[in-house]
Amino acid sequence: MAEMVLLSDTAVVETPVAECDECLIDLRTVGALRLDRRLADGDGAFAHVRLSVVDRLVTAQTLLPAGLRLLIVECYRPLALQQDYFDAHKQRLRVIQPGHDETWYHRRASRYISPPEVAPHVAGAAVDLTLCTADGTELWMGTQVNDTDSEACHTDSANVSAEAARNRRYLGDALTSVGMVNYPTEWWHWSYGDRYWAHVTGAPVARYGPVRSLPVRTGPVVPA
Repeated sequence: MAEMVLLSDTAVVETPVAECDECLIDLRTVGALRLDRRLADGDGAFAHVRLSVVDRLVTAQTLLPAGLRLLIVECYRPLALQQDYFDAHKQRLRVIQPGHDETWYHRRASRYISPPEVAPHVAGAAVDLTLCTADGTELWMGTQVNDTDSEACHTDSANVSAEAARNRRYLGDALTSVGMVNYPTEWWHWSYGDRYWAHVTGAPVARYGPVRSLPVRTGPVVPA
């Protein structure tokens, strides 16, 4: 972890944003992608992501081995919810690792929960996802999505089975091929167009900043 760039790092936080005002798409209207409902919310925020991310996900799916599909778990996350997640994780760290200053807790928390002001999910730029078969059966990836109880969730962890490592490569190869980047502490977290993406790819600016509200739905919703 010493050399890993975290979302709280100055290099990421100070990356400028040139908001392109690209729309958010409701993945419940995109029949080509399979959407999981384990984190579904009443407003359907979890299913929304920027248009260019949708295009990349659809293309990435065609690059997977035959019989495999992407399984989308969570996309957009409202700013207030991200703040709640981040604050709760910092408080948990204060309990289990007392005696540090606020800067330490802020950075430590950003290993697994992004500071709200730079969060890829808040920008509609990130997606948490896994792989499944055509009938919806999830592949084993070494941990469950959002399971951060051990460093087995790190994308390049050596503490996973050969099967899980292979499945992570399938996912990573497909998403990297379409220009998305991974947050290396979480094998399931991929993004495009946000500050972290800009830092990793060397882009001079991020394309997407925080999204303040969801678009008004105008079309039919395909059941997820």
